[in-house]
Amino acid sequence: MGINIAELWSQMGVIARAVVVILGMQSAYSISVMIERWLVYRQARKQSRVFTPAVAECLKEGKIDEAIALGEQNNKSHLAKVLISGLHELQAHARSKDIPGETIEAAKRALERATAIGIVDLKRGLGGLATIGSTAPFVGLFGTTVGIINAFQGMKTEETAGIAAVAGGIAEALVTTAFGLFVAVPAVMAFNTFTNSIETFIIEMDNSSSELIDYFIKKRSQIGG
Repeated sequence: MGINIAELWSQMGVIARAVVVILGMQSAYSISVMIERWLVYRQARKQSRVFTPAVAECLKEGKIDEAIALGEQNNKSHLAKVLISGLHELQAHARSKDIPGETIEAAKRALERATAIGIVDLKRGLGGLATIGSTAPFVGLFGTTVGIINAFQGMKTEETAGIAAVAGGIAEALVTTAFGLFVAVPAVMAFNTFTNSIETFIIEMDNSSSELIDYFIKKRSQIGG
């Protein structure tokens, strides 16, 4: 026997309906975040695969201006956003015979700031997913608890006994718990998946920043030598 959603909805009380509406809003929000973050991360990976080898080639040839322009073209790349900040600090000394230590330190700080900003941007919306994943089951349970209380109150009022007297009310009440789990599980799975992706992005940004600074330090030592 299938579940008649329309019939269940018509039998629900005001509180149960309110719970379902709240869960529906949470579900819509979490789905929108999932789609938006997936697109952002997909673009970041795609552009980074193009940007990384191209910018490495530009640096080998000493073409800092071209490297910056390349980063601006791939502005969805998390690596481009970080490296451009460091390259701007080093741009004035790119063709110089000596790169001051202060400039290297300024570039390090710029890279660190850009990485911090990039992490915040990558995490945007994930707090909402975590909140929905942790609260949706309890919101559903609240609806279930209220529904069961109403079912037993109805049985007391009608002065009847047996499971048949409360079966409809309990079935109606349990819908909110099921819906709460339906909303929470995808949100938790998406949060964990996106968190793992962000950890990978952070490692890539840190490594790229270190490689950029090492490149200019080596270049400075070679000129000094």
